[in-house]
Amino acid sequence: MQRIHIVGGGLAGLTAAITAAESGVQVTLHEAHHTLGGRARTSDGPYLTNEGPHALYRRGPHWTWLEQRGLLGRMASVPPLEATRFLFRRDGALRRTPPLAMLRLSRRNPRTAPVDADFLSWATAQVGEEGARAAAHYVGVALFHHDPGSLSAAFVQERLRRATALPPEAHYPVGGWAQLVDRMASRAWNLGVRIETATRVRPRELVELHRGGPVIVATQLDSARTLLDDPSLTWDSGRTALLDLALRTRRGDAFIVSDLDGPGWVERFTAQDPTLAPAGEQLIQAQIPLAPGTPRADAVRRAEDLLDLGFPGWRDRTTWRREALASGRTGALDRPGTTWRDRPAVDRGDGILLAGDQVAAPGLLSEVAFNSGIEAAVLAVKLLGRTAEDVPRTAGTP
Repeated sequence: MQRIHIVGGGLAGLTAAITAAESGVQVTLHEAHHTLGGRARTSDGPYLTNEGPHALYRRGPHWTWLEQRGLLGRMASVPPLEATRFLFRRDGALRRTPPLAMLRLSRRNPRTAPVDADFLSWATAQVGEEGARAAAHYVGVALFHHDPGSLSAAFVQERLRRATALPPEAHYPVGGWAQLVDRMASRAWNLGVRIETATRVRPRELVELHRGGPVIVATQLDSARTLLDDPSLTWDSGRTALLDLALRTRRGDAFIVSDLDGPGWVERFTAQDPTLAPAGEQLIQAQIPLAPGTPRADAVRRAEDLLDLGFPGWRDRTTWRREALASGRTGALDRPGTTWRDRPAVDRGDGILLAGDQVAAPGLLSEVAFNSGIEAAVLAVKLLGRTAEDVPRTAGTP
């Protein structure tokens, strides 16, 4: 009996596996690492970190789909007191509010922003240069890109609107994203999905898998390009320096410091979920986008400048530190004249499908992976002769 093979056990792969298995087909999930989760994989304790700042947006398609299946679990939101410690660097100083022009811009309907224009030019015409630049730098948290103003106005405005929504859309799985991954893996297992970890699929093995049915490649786009030997599988992504710190707790530390002088973000994740670090310590995560060719040390210095402003004495309080560089692993970026429909298609033909955060599906950050995982699974099930009615669909899916 034919089965669907899925290569990659991150959010896209797990979503595809669950969606396909719910239709009653046989599914095998192949993951090269020993654990599932991809970039949502949480490190072992005592500091529960992911690959950069992570959040689940309540109005996104993840939420409804996970909630309907009982997979959402406990989610943490930002306590009201901590929200008052959301601070901004403007003109080198720490401030409590962003420019009023930036707030006015954030309320504009994304549909009014053109696809063909760059964000900075369009936003400057709307509210002036100061507000436009502040908005472009602020939205770097949802893009991981060194120059958000150069991207499509429609693309950036949609993300600005969601990143500034009130009440905040961002929520956080209690205990780290591994808790959510474990619930999704359990759901897949209970549906009969065969999960094979520590099994790296190479081009030769992919050919063998394809003989047994449709294959969904749910990996980073660079990996998919190599695996499928398809040079057309390219799309712009960001390059960002990541800094994780554990600090001894001090009253009065900032919750977030958003850099409006240049894209950058520092967040105290234990503000909403104290379980991420041992008692008496707090977990800080920073991401500073980098231009091509710029050394990581430059971004780390900028992160440390933000820490100096929002976390006085942080150097003497540091109990643990980790640095990393994420390149091409930070989601799709649409330049002027392009939309998500122009990215590499989910359906590659001949029973090969793609899922991931840089393919042709809508959404913010990991929502792209989620939506493409569902779409790939729907197409794969149809290739096995099932009808569309056999595939469970929920609100929020593409």
